[in-house]
Formats: sequence, C-alpha cells, structure tokens
Amino acid sequence: MQPTLLILAAGMGSRYGGIKQLDQFGPNGETIIDYSLFDAIRAGFGKVVFIIREELRADFEEIFAPKLAGKVEVDYAIQALDSYVPEELGEVRRTKPWGTGHAMLCAKDHTHTPFAVINADDFYGLEAFQLIGDFLTTDTHDDLHAMVGYEVQKTLSENGSVSRGVCAVDAYGHLTSVIERTKIYEKDSGPTGRRIVFEEGDDLTPLSPDTPVSMNFWGFKPSVFPLVQKQFESYAIANIDSPKAEFYIPTVMTNLIQTETGRCKVFRSASEWFGVTYPDDKPTVQAALAKLHETGAYPAQLW
Repeated sequence: MQPTLLILAAGMGSRYGGIKQLDQFGPNGETIIDYSLFDAIRAGFGKVVFIIREELRADFEEIFAPKLAGKVEVDYAIQALDSYVPEELGEVRRTKPWGTGHAMLCAKDHTHTPFAVINADDFYGLEAFQLIGDFLTTDTHDDLHAMVGYEVQKTLSENGSVSRGVCAVDAYGHLTSVIERTKIYEKDSGPTGRRIVFEEGDDLTPLSPDTPVSMNFWGFKPSVFPLVQKQFESYAIANIDSPKAEFYIPTVMTNLIQTETGRCKVFRSASEWFGVTYPDDKPTVQAALAKLHETGAYPAQLW
C-alpha cells in the first residue's frame, strides 16, 4: 500500500508578507511544493492531500492539478476555523488557523493509508522522503510513528530568529520529547565554534549545533487520528477564548509519548534543509535550488 503525503499549506505567512506556499523559487518558476511532490513521487508515495484554506483551493487546483495528472492521486482538505471544534463552544472567534496539529486532523477523512506530513514552504530533499516512505511502507506497528530530525545549525535563517521543535532522543532512537522553541538564532561565533541559543523571556539557553530539531516532517499511521481528534477537542475547549493559541503536531506527539499511546522513531538527516520565513530568505533559497539543478539532483524541468 503506497503512503499518502499531507502538505500543510493553510498558513497565513505573516512574517513573509504573502502566500509563500505559491511563490516561485525554482529556475523555471517552481514553488517549493513542486520539489516535495517530485521527491515524494520518486520515493513511492501514491497520493497527495493539500491541506488549505477554502479561498486557496482554486489557485492550488490551477497550479498543481495539471502537473500531477497521471502521476499521483490528488485531494484537497479544507482547514476551516470551526473544523472539529465541539459544537457546544459556539462561534469560533479567531482569524488565524488552529495550527499544524489541527491541520493534520482536517485531513482525517481524506487519508486511509500510512501518511507523511510536511510544511509547504520547506525543502527537505529526496533522502527524507525515502526514509519516511520506506518506514510507512514496511513498518507494521500501529503505535509506532516517525519523524526526520535535522541538525539545528542547518536550519537557521540569516534574517531573524526561527521556530523549531527541539528534540530529545533515547538510546533506541526514539523521541522522548519535542518542545517548540519560537526564538532560535545564532548569537555569535567564537574559538569553540557556533553559539546557537533559544530565547525564552529574558533567558538565553544554548543549543548544541547538532541538536536534532523537527522541521515538521512526520510519518504517522492512520490509527493516530482518533487520538488527535480527542486531543484537539480538549485543546479547543481550553483555548476557545485565546485567538492566537495553536495546536502543534509536536503537542500531539508529546501527548502520545506521555500517555504511552504512541512512539516515534527519529531518523537523523545530515542534509541541508532550507525554507522561507522572511522575504530576505528568498534569494538564498533560489540560489540553492538553482545549484541543485546544475548538479543534476533535479532535471532541468521537473514536470
């Protein structure tokens, strides 16, 4: 059974200043999503589900449906503000989506195989799709999920702080915790190497440059959906009056680990990751993609 790829593409792009999911970065006008799709198909994925806001659907269909016709099954899941929110809570008064964990839940009725989840605006590389694809195809444990961890030093932006899920891993290669740190950056460099920190209030905490972080590349078995739905309903009840509260996938995984209802295998990747958080990140991403075409990692034309 071929796995499914869920692409988280409903974000608002507040720091980027536009719909970065559909912005052009490749030498032929490719979006970052194009590279993820190309790699996922090469790695054996059989279906893709775009998780989007309703107002983006026409654009996504116009851009991606012709490219993917005959190559992979395509579906669309809508992340609405009231999706899976208990009806007794009444009208949902917020403008920002509920977050990545909620987005994944919105694909519940569109996903019936083991599945991977990625961000629309992150470039992960073929290796990541092969690792997760092989795991989802061969592993038979319903409670064992997976993620690809990248070294934090390879995920920073020169243009400001970044948010990353900082991971701790046990001797068996299983995730023990993942904590979302919203302000990670390189403080300075010295004779001992790079100094990377995360900021929390007035405190700065150092991170080893090779600390694994989650870039939201996850692999799940479909048995996770009822557990996620239960988690989100509790979260929504507790946060219905907090319009900026977000239900993250790391929150989901932390709960699975703590309640012993799920485990997570961590695949370590030394590959370069790159993505766009700020407008000034765009030239760096464009140059990196152009180089990948030049070296033959990708053909002159993807489609």
